[in-house]
Amino acid sequence: MVVGLALASVTPAAHAAEARQESAGRLADGTEAFAVTLKAANGVSARIISYGATLQSLMAPGRDGTVADVVLGYDDVQTYEARPNYFGVTVGRFANRIAGGRFMLDGKTYQLAQNNNGNSLHGGVKGFDKRNWKIVSVKSGPVASVVLSWTSADGEEGYPGKLDTKVTYSLDERGNLTIAYDAMTDKPTVVNMTNHAIFNMAGEGSPMGAMGHRLTIPASAYTPVTPTLIPTGELRPVAGTVFDFRTGRRVANGLRDGRDQQIAIGRGYDHNFALDKGVTATPQLAARLEDPASGRMLEVLSTEPGVQVYTGNFLDGTVLGKQGHVYRMGDGIALEPQKFPDAPNQPAFVSARVDPGRPYRHVMIYRVSIAPERR
Repeated sequence: MVVGLALASVTPAAHAAEARQESAGRLADGTEAFAVTLKAANGVSARIISYGATLQSLMAPGRDGTVADVVLGYDDVQTYEARPNYFGVTVGRFANRIAGGRFMLDGKTYQLAQNNNGNSLHGGVKGFDKRNWKIVSVKSGPVASVVLSWTSADGEEGYPGKLDTKVTYSLDERGNLTIAYDAMTDKPTVVNMTNHAIFNMAGEGSPMGAMGHRLTIPASAYTPVTPTLIPTGELRPVAGTVFDFRTGRRVANGLRDGRDQQIAIGRGYDHNFALDKGVTATPQLAARLEDPASGRMLEVLSTEPGVQVYTGNFLDGTVLGKQGHVYRMGDGIALEPQKFPDAPNQPAFVSARVDPGRPYRHVMIYRVSIAPERR
């Protein structure tokens, strides 16, 4: 697949970030997958696998110096293929849901795969998360990076236009992991790409789960959903509801409050928040997640107008993750910066349309650090 890059390593300069590539094993069809590890001087490291352009691990030190992997997932690439659960994957062409798997563009209706309660979810049956991406480059230096590419054919999963896509993971010396999504099309289409990492800042598989984490979201409104999790079109104020995370609070405080119909519909939180910042030229804060015990803190920054919060509601104990850990509801939290769900069918939402000559770009950052102790 990538000639001359397997097992490649570039010796880093002092205090620089290192990038190293190696084989990740064979997929079911015999194709080789690759893994690239990016490592910063402060102990933060990220491992990316070519299958699904997936963030397989994100290692972060805690207040006492203990380093833990803070993303849920699997130990080997074969399980990502055999038991897909969107752990850390790149999702596209369209992240989240499109009602009825159908949208209209320039007067023509496009029918997508209906792979989620009659809707299309995360790009369809074989979206970007189930493709073995090509590794284009691997670099060490002040910023270590890996660039992956995938060309989505015209008509793939029902979407119009050939789409040349690129995902760049970059880790700097301070431990900021930037993920940049770029795409160019040869005819009008819709694009909405993000990462689907599920986080537990105490360390994946920790017995107390992640619902005791403190979550902050700078959003005054969210998009309530129908029973099939499609936005109604309303922007509902969070004030006075269990969706108000503007000043930060424990995720558990509201997670099971079925008196709010939206919590009952989502089986917990599975909702898009309309960020007060809207679309921005540079990444700005979308969410902050803190584990009080370890002190590990994650800040998610993005150029996009929304962030989907998902509390692992469909993890039911049948999934065995890393080190044989049993993953259950509440064991992690996904924070997915994005355009709003069903945007192609909701004229009031920020458009997901992409045209020839006007490339798509989304830049997001996972910033890990130590939270200040709260008294």
